[in-house]
Amino acid sequence: MTKQLDEQITGAQSLVRALERAGVDTIFGIPGGAILPAYDPLFDSSIRHVLVRHEQGAGHAAQGYAMVTGRVGVCMATSGPGATNLVTAISDAYMDSVPIVAITGQVASGFIGTDAFQEADIRGITMPITKHSYLVTDPAEIPRVIAEAFHIAGTGRPGPVLVDISKDALQSPTGFEWPTELALPGYRPTTKPHGKQVREATRLLLEAERPVLYVGGGVIKAEASAELKVLAEMAQIPVVTTLTARGAFPDSHPLHMGMPGMHGTVAAVGALQRADLIVSLGARFDDRVTGNLDSFAPDAKVVHADIDPAEISKNRIADVPIVGDAREVIADLVVALQKAAEEDDERGDYAAWRGFLAGLKERYPLSYDRPAQGLAPQTVIERISAIAGPQATYVAGVGQHQMWATNFVDFERPRQWLNSAGAGTMGYAVPAAMGAKVALPDDVVWAIDGDGCFQMTNQELATCAIENIPIKVAVINNSSLGMVRQWQTLFYEGRYSNTDLNTGPESIGARRIPDFVKLADAYGCVGLRCDSEADLDATIEKAMAINDRPVVIDFVVERDAMVWPMIAAGTSNDDIKIARDLAPEWEDDDL
Repeated sequence: MTKQLDEQITGAQSLVRALERAGVDTIFGIPGGAILPAYDPLFDSSIRHVLVRHEQGAGHAAQGYAMVTGRVGVCMATSGPGATNLVTAISDAYMDSVPIVAITGQVASGFIGTDAFQEADIRGITMPITKHSYLVTDPAEIPRVIAEAFHIAGTGRPGPVLVDISKDALQSPTGFEWPTELALPGYRPTTKPHGKQVREATRLLLEAERPVLYVGGGVIKAEASAELKVLAEMAQIPVVTTLTARGAFPDSHPLHMGMPGMHGTVAAVGALQRADLIVSLGARFDDRVTGNLDSFAPDAKVVHADIDPAEISKNRIADVPIVGDAREVIADLVVALQKAAEEDDERGDYAAWRGFLAGLKERYPLSYDRPAQGLAPQTVIERISAIAGPQATYVAGVGQHQMWATNFVDFERPRQWLNSAGAGTMGYAVPAAMGAKVALPDDVVWAIDGDGCFQMTNQELATCAIENIPIKVAVINNSSLGMVRQWQTLFYEGRYSNTDLNTGPESIGARRIPDFVKLADAYGCVGLRCDSEADLDATIEKAMAINDRPVVIDFVVERDAMVWPMIAAGTSNDDIKIARDLAPEWEDDDL
């Protein structure tokens, strides 16, 4: 009996030990009453805890950590408002298939359901936006639940898992037994594609005249970028990469047509619209890519490969559905095409198709007008990309600056680009960049943010300054909620209702509210400002030379710059505009 008592630990100690066994090296979080028992053993743990200033920041930092490493990110919060402050980040991770485990404290089990102080049914709240969730009231279950949570979050289609633990479970004595195997009946993600479906996809590729590889974020999550390059080059098939797949295929490659969709390139949009075969790899036919589904790729057959069977034929019916890991699917397609070429001398002939798309790419490159006065936001982002290079990691918020970043940064490698795609969460950039920099301390990490997004989570600059996380933040400051203003310009007759942020010098006389340079200084960061192209490179280079503190640059840009190309929401991709009232001409081209 004495020996057993000596071996017993608290549930909180069991939790920390389980996290260590799961390989966790960093947790982003804030302590509070219900989770406080876990913070005592964490004090003695090898795990680094980064004390954020808001729980949403903890969640996005866990996302940033996960997206650059491919490992499961971890965030922690207390019950009630602490847990509910994680909801936005959990939803964001769910939409973009990011593997995180969110650990929350809960009121003591005897108080659950009584509306106790700081009680919230966080498991119920997050059930629609988690891959799985747990409520733990028995301390003996903690090791098993943690092991399962990390396995579920990081396998199959990645996603967030919530582990809610009652305070009495954290305080109670228990033993510790790390599971040697996991019993998860019903959870067996299919990774190996069915051979018959791969052969049918191969047949369609060999018969096609205008195929395109429609590449989604699943290719990056499957670590399949090398295999994708082999497939594209061997078969000489054009490639488009979605917002979450930027970097999965090098921008500099002649077969790359760019990003498709609402603000995609003409060549990428044209590739999908005029294709006779779309091979979708880890993509989900999102509305921002397809536009009006009824007019999307009208002549195309579809091969849809995804590790999540629920995505296949959800939006566009697949002629050939393939359930499997993108890396396995692409590898099997490569083998099948090689076999067809070697044994049957069958190869696809797509020369005319490639020539057509190359013509679109040449005639309609991404471009923009420089203002007579002031600084073009696209120029800022182009110069950051040129100076920092593809070895840097880029994180964007949501809005115009996000679209300019995805189109004007040169992406040459996977996990180079982080942004909130599916949820479109303003405030994502700074904390996600923080998480990425914690994971990659020797790499340069740029957060490209808007003046609206930046004001939602910039309190994490304090975390970065105190914790020695020297990110670099480019605030693309047009003194507006830019994307909303663009829509008001185009669709609401220029009635700018509640989109002026008063952050530029033209607002309220000469006052800036806030002054981002002073704000950066108050947070212990270096604050810089640039409002002319003549000073642009020198300002960026100065930021690149500072590596002992975070740097914030207030780039004061022209207010009326717009994101082009653009397809209005709900319209056909055929209605793409390359500037206001100006559309590309591709219908008369002879393929």
